[in-house]
Parts: sequence; C-alpha cells; structure tokens
Amino acid sequence: MKKPELLLPAGNLDRLKTAILYGADAVYLGTPDMSLRVKSGFTLEDVVEGVKFAHEHGKKVYLTLNLFSHNKDIEKLSQFVETVQAVKPDGLIISDPGVFNFVKKQAPELELHISTQANVCSWLTVNFWKEQGAKLVVMAREVSFEELAEIRKKCPDIKLETFIHGSMCMTYSGRCLLSNFMAERGANQGSCAHSCRWGYKLKIKLKDNSEHEIEINENNKDLFDFFLEEEMRPGELMPFEEDVHGSYILNSKDLCLLPKLDEYIKLGLDSFKVEGRNKTEFYAGSVARVYRVAIDDYMRDPQNWCADDYMDEINAIANRGYSLAFHDGRLTNLAHDYESTGSTSFYEYAARIIEWNGDDIICEGKNRLDAGDVLEFLSPYQRQPVLLRIYEFKHVNDGKITDKLHAGQKPLFRIPASDFHTIDKERLQQLLPPFSLVRKEKMNVESEKLKVESRQLSHQLEAGCVREEKYENKRKKYFSALEIDDEKISPKTPRIGKEGCCGKGCNGCLIFWHDEKYAKAREILKTKKIGEML
Repeated sequence: MKKPELLLPAGNLDRLKTAILYGADAVYLGTPDMSLRVKSGFTLEDVVEGVKFAHEHGKKVYLTLNLFSHNKDIEKLSQFVETVQAVKPDGLIISDPGVFNFVKKQAPELELHISTQANVCSWLTVNFWKEQGAKLVVMAREVSFEELAEIRKKCPDIKLETFIHGSMCMTYSGRCLLSNFMAERGANQGSCAHSCRWGYKLKIKLKDNSEHEIEINENNKDLFDFFLEEEMRPGELMPFEEDVHGSYILNSKDLCLLPKLDEYIKLGLDSFKVEGRNKTEFYAGSVARVYRVAIDDYMRDPQNWCADDYMDEINAIANRGYSLAFHDGRLTNLAHDYESTGSTSFYEYAARIIEWNGDDIICEGKNRLDAGDVLEFLSPYQRQPVLLRIYEFKHVNDGKITDKLHAGQKPLFRIPASDFHTIDKERLQQLLPPFSLVRKEKMNVESEKLKVESRQLSHQLEAGCVREEKYENKRKKYFSALEIDDEKISPKTPRIGKEGCCGKGCNGCLIFWHDEKYAKAREILKTKKIGEML
C-alpha cells in the first residue's frame, strides 16, 4: 500500500523547522512577491536555509509560484525562475497556464505541480496537465471522495494531492471577488480580507426609502425566527440569526478528514496537504504531530486502526469547528457556523522551547501563564505529552522570578530539568529538542466551553458517530449560556491552593511529593507512563 506524503504549510523559517521536527514529509512555502503569499515571512536567504534544513533531514520543499499573473508580473518571471533554479526546490507549484509554459521552457529540470487554485475537478483536466508536463496535480477542495476515486483510477501515472485539513474558502478554491469588491484586497494575490467571515446586519427599507435595523428585543424575541432557503434545497431551512455576536452567513467550518483518513489512504493518493500558510508554528507542529502518528499507525496495522484514537489531539488545536466538507459531495448545514467565526479549543499555545542551556530549558512564552498552570510539552518523539505544573517563572534576561508571565514582549524563561521529577535530564533532552511546543489549558467561560463541545459533536454527527438529538441538546445549552452571559470558569486542572494531586502524572502539587499520606500513590505513579492517570 502506498504511504502518502504529509505536506505542511510554512509561513516562515521557524514554522518550516517545526513542521519537519513534528513529522512532515514535505513543506510548501513562497516569497511575497510571486505567489499567493503576500504575508509570507520568508526572505530569499530564509528560503535557501529552509531548503537546506529540509534536505539535511531527508524532507522535501515545494515553492509556490501560484499567482494569477498580471502584466506587471511577467517582467519579474525570468529573474524569479533563475533564483528558483539556484535554490533547487523539489517542486514548483503553479496555477497560471502562461506561467506554467514559461517555466517549463526556461527551467525544464524543475518538477512542476498544479496548484489547487487551478480548480482541477476531473480526470479529464488531470490528464490535460499531465500531457503538458506536470508531475503532480493538487485537487480542488470541491472534489468529493467518490470523484477522487474515479480520478485515481483513470489517472494512475501522475501524482495526486488532496487537502485533508485546514480552513475552507467559501468561493471556488480561492477564486474570490468578494474581498476585492469589499476591501480592495485581492484574494487571488494572497491578501484576502476574509469578507466571508465578517458579521453582517439584517436591515429593512420602508416604502418611504428610510432604512431601519430589525430590532429584536426582550419583548418580541420569541415572535421571530429567520431562515435562509436555497432554491435547490426546498424545506432545508438554514437558521439566520443576528445576536450580540453578529451573524455569519458565509462562515465555513474548517476541514478535517481525520475520521475518514483510512479511506483516503486506501485510494492510493500521493500527498495529503494541510492548509495554513498564515498559521503559527504551534498549528503547523500540532497538526503534523497528529497526522504523522495516524498515518504511520494505519500503515503499520490497518485492521486495528481507529480514528477515535486521534480525535482528542486534533480537537486540542484551535479551530472554527470541523467539517468533512465535500467528502460526500454536497455540503450540509453542519459545514457552516452561523453563530460565530472565532477559532477556539480547550487548549492554547503556551510556549516553545528555544534551546537547552546547561541543565535548563529556555522557553519563549506565547500566552499569559500563571503559577499553578500545568504545561504540556508536546514531544516530537512520543504520543503522551510531558506534563509539568509550574510554580514560578525565572526570567532569562534580568533573572527576576515572578508568579505570572505576560507574552507581549516574547519573554524568555528557564525551567530546570530537575523540575521534571519523573524523567532524567538525558531522556528529557531526547524528548524535548529545540522547537518543541508547549500548550496549556485555556480558561474558557461556560459558553465557550459549550461551543467547543457542540462543534465537536457537529463533526461526529457528520461522520455518523452520534445522534442528532445529542448535538441539538448541546447547542441548546450553548445558547442558554450565551443568553445569561455565563462567565463561570471551571478549570479541568486544580489551581494552586487546592489540596491533593490531579493524578496526571506530572510533577504534581508539592504536597503530593512530600506528604507521607501520598507515599503509596508515588510508588504507583513510578510504574505508569507519563501523563497516565493514577
């Protein structure tokens, strides 16, 4: 069985190195001037270093030249192609037929890939690009699983790539006019304003030509329900409601095909692609970590593979709610979120390891940290996080010790290896090299917690794993919490001052390690894996 390549985005050099550390087989990247990467953090020097780093680790790098060329771009093409030839990437991703033809003539040694921006949706178009000399075609995200199977069967001699994870675009694979029209920012030039995710108000115009907002208040709120009905789906009413959080009629959820990953591997596709060119290194590393293990486990033991084993970890990464998108062809209402557009989860980016300094780990803070937080160090080399409850922050720059850490100035703090009571330093250095990521529990209010849970149930409902009643009940609780503005926070891990141990197998509370009444528990803990409950 063919093992698919795991392809991750890299918006800058740190993200490239992080993605590779956490298991990406390849990364794709671009420079701001000649690709759909206006916000790219890569300089030419970074690209050279990134390609060298990847090749030293036996990984591949694909450069993007997937702009839709305007006349002003053509004069730069020769210089760009010369630069690409010097960098020696493993492939060049192109969408414009004119650019494809130019590069094919100027640099025949380069392997050319067809971007998803080219909107390839059929085996006929795949064969067209093969005849032009393309070595790989990235399928449009609108292509269903059934169509992919037919394309693979009819096009066995060209590599096929499909998206398995990341944001979805409400237009046709990024070919968007909305951003240009509303914000004068060209989506097809990489500067999309995400107008589809803006909040929109519902207004009425009276016969006297005066405009008014429809006021929904305490006295009349129970009199109205608003729905959208698409003409080809009569009776399938989509709720359209404006509240204090806005209304989001064009807000797609994020793609996550992990529940169907085994089916895609069986198709014999060559590359699984993750979206996220503007996402953080935490996103790149965390997503790579989950899919790397899931793919490897399936290849090792397909009969006993189960997607449920990986869903907790993929849900730990901030998202807008997951969807199977076009897997079954037509979308359902579950692929959209009409109430909110923000990404959230039960965890957030806490820090990353910069280096080892003697017996100390030097970390860079990424979000506010408080004494008592349980830090979860995500090792690239084992599935279980390495847990540590931290009690103070020793600042690298001035030596101060504080009980809080504010991440605005990218503060560096040190953690002695001796703080990890259950792991010796040598093993810790193996598990947690530079670029390792650290997460922590996010302090969600009750409504946010219920939103995350309802989004997870939506994904499960799409995959046929739960009953609709369970999903609807959770949504009712979510709306009730929103209505009463419930600000209650119930942390999953005990805070400082709470007696006892959370049982997570971390360094635990000080009382756990020194009080005699926990002597037996300490002996039991020694026999368990890190992170395993007592």
